Amino acid sequence: MAAKLEGGAFLSSFVNVVLNKLSSILEDNSIPERELFRRLQKSLLAVRPVLDDADHKQFKDQEVNKWLVNLQDALYMADDLVDELNTKSAIATQRDPGNSSWPRCVVDWYLEDIDMEHIVSRLESIVELRVHLHLEEIPMEDMSWRAESTSLAEGDVYGRDTEKEEIIEMLLDGTGNLSVISIEGMGGVGKTTLAQLIYNDEKVVEKFDIRVWVCVATKFDPVNVTKAIIEEITSSSCRMVSLNSLQTELKKKLMGNTFLVVLDDVWNNQQTLWDSFVKLFLCGNKGSKILLTTRNENVDSVVSTTNLHYKLDILSIEDCWSMFLKHSSLSTKCSQYRTLESIGRKIVKKCKGLPLAVKTLGGLLRNKYKEDWNMILESEIWELSEDDSKIVPALRVSYHYLPSDLKQ
Repeated sequence: MAAKLEGGAFLSSFVNVVLNKLSSILEDNSIPERELFRRLQKSLLAVRPVLDDADHKQFKDQEVNKWLVNLQDALYMADDLVDELNTKSAIATQRDPGNSSWPRCVVDWYLEDIDMEHIVSRLESIVELRVHLHLEEIPMEDMSWRAESTSLAEGDVYGRDTEKEEIIEMLLDGTGNLSVISIEGMGGVGKTTLAQLIYNDEKVVEKFDIRVWVCVATKFDPVNVTKAIIEEITSSSCRMVSLNSLQTELKKKLMGNTFLVVLDDVWNNQQTLWDSFVKLFLCGNKGSKILLTTRNENVDSVVSTTNLHYKLDILSIEDCWSMFLKHSSLSTKCSQYRTLESIGRKIVKKCKGLPLAVKTLGGLLRNKYKEDWNMILESEIWELSEDDSKIVPALRVSYHYLPSDLKQ
């Protein structure tokens, strides 16, 4: 079921992968069955623009859902076909390195065991069905920018006082050498917001000689992260490019200081990568800390220094309701409050304690009418179970409107 529900988001990226493989194949004019591969390329180019629309409609339209599953199967077969031909071609070329053209024996061999025409024709017939399903191209929103987290804290935060004080107590512990503290939790539970509160707390500001905030955002690159830390400390651009130069410079900046480095949104859990990165921070004074926020429960386990693990739980229903009231601008004194409260509380309950979901849906319903509130509450998206979709139902509304290349 998960493959069905996530099909549109996944297939958009997968189609691009197959198209790239085909492009390299079609560059060779000597390839046999060239027209067959051109037909395959044409089908992929035709289906790619409507995958966003299919992804939107699959929850309400079972025919679209079924179409995505069939499309996925056909694409897997096409991808296998291209991969096998590439592999056989590489082997044949190694045997005859002087022949630069595409070996005829490769396609001949494949035609004996696999009906290439059938694979391409099946994909073409599935792609043609997009017209009957009324799938349309949805213009992609400009996503050239990327919103990075900063150390600036939100004005109002609900239900995190206990967690904040517990982690601050860990940070203020001045015994021992470098410690790594990880705040772990699912997407949308408020890890970054909590880290921002802690980073700006007066006791934390007073404790550390140097405080640095870096948004890692999924891909951990030691060069870029080290450079970002140096720039945060010096408030100036760093032009060094080698990791050795960067680490040497950073070590100079940290030596003799008690520091706090916050790495927000860390995903990578490669032991060797972390070991080489973390060791340069051992030069700081006792009580220096690295604070991570991560969705990956394995990240903190690969850090070979003393580490503390903090699992961030969901918010209480009442804290969620207070947050929802704020972001929806629903005042307890307004005339609509009695009408909208019961709907709003049901929506909040379905958010499963995730502040991001509460905040997003509250903002979505700001200054909207009762009909809009009911539309969100009664959306079929909520009916899909967490086990079926592998996407937290409370976040699916937000997920629903992301471009396909970001959904995967």
